[in-house]
Amino acid sequence: MSWIKEISFENATGQLKRLYERVKGPNNNIDNVLSIHSLRPHTLVGHMGLYKNVLHNANNTLPKWYLETLGVYVSNLNQCEYCIEHHAAGLKRLLKDNAKYDMVIDSIKKNQMDLVFSDQYLEGIRYAHKLTLSHSTITQSDIENLRKYKLTDGEILEINQVVSYFNYVNRTVVGLGVNTKGDIIGLSPNNNDDPENWGHS
Repeated sequence: MSWIKEISFENATGQLKRLYERVKGPNNNIDNVLSIHSLRPHTLVGHMGLYKNVLHNANNTLPKWYLETLGVYVSNLNQCEYCIEHHAAGLKRLLKDNAKYDMVIDSIKKNQMDLVFSDQYLEGIRYAHKLTLSHSTITQSDIENLRKYKLTDGEILEINQVVSYFNYVNRTVVGLGVNTKGDIIGLSPNNNDDPENWGHS
C-alpha cells in the first residue's frame, strides 16, 4: 500500500477510527491516499477538509468535471499514476460521454489541451501548467490574462486551489510510495452540499 506503516480500519481506535468512519467507502474501504495519514490522524483532517472544499463543494461555480480535469492534468504533469487512475475514473463518471472522455484523456497524455479546450477553460489549464511546473514565473499579468477570458476572481481562486491541492496530494502519494492495491477506484465524497460529509461512494 505504501512505504510507511499504516493502520487498517479494523485496527483503528480513537480519533483515527472516528475519522475512518467519516471517510470510508463500501465494506469499510479506506482509500490508500487517506490511510497514509493514519499515524498522524490530524493530518487526515487537514487533507479531507481541503479536498472536500476545493473539489466537492456546492459553492464552486466552475463545472465539477472541469475541476476534475484539472486534477487529472496536474497529476499527469507530476507523473502521479495513483491520482490519475482515481480521478480519471471520477472524470469519466462526471462526463457521462465516453467519446468526450477519451478525447480529454488523450489530450492530457499528449499535453495538447488545445485539442479539446478553448477560451477560458484552456487558459485555466495553461495557468495550471505554469503553477505546477514553473510557479516562480507567475506574475500579476497571468491573473489579468485569466480575467480577460471572463474568469471571475472567485473562479481563478477555484482553479488555483484545485491545482495547489493536486500538487500537494501528488507529492504525498509519490513521496510515500502509495499504490492502488485494495482501493476501489474512483470513489469520492459526492454530497457537495455538506462540507462535513466525507463519506466516499
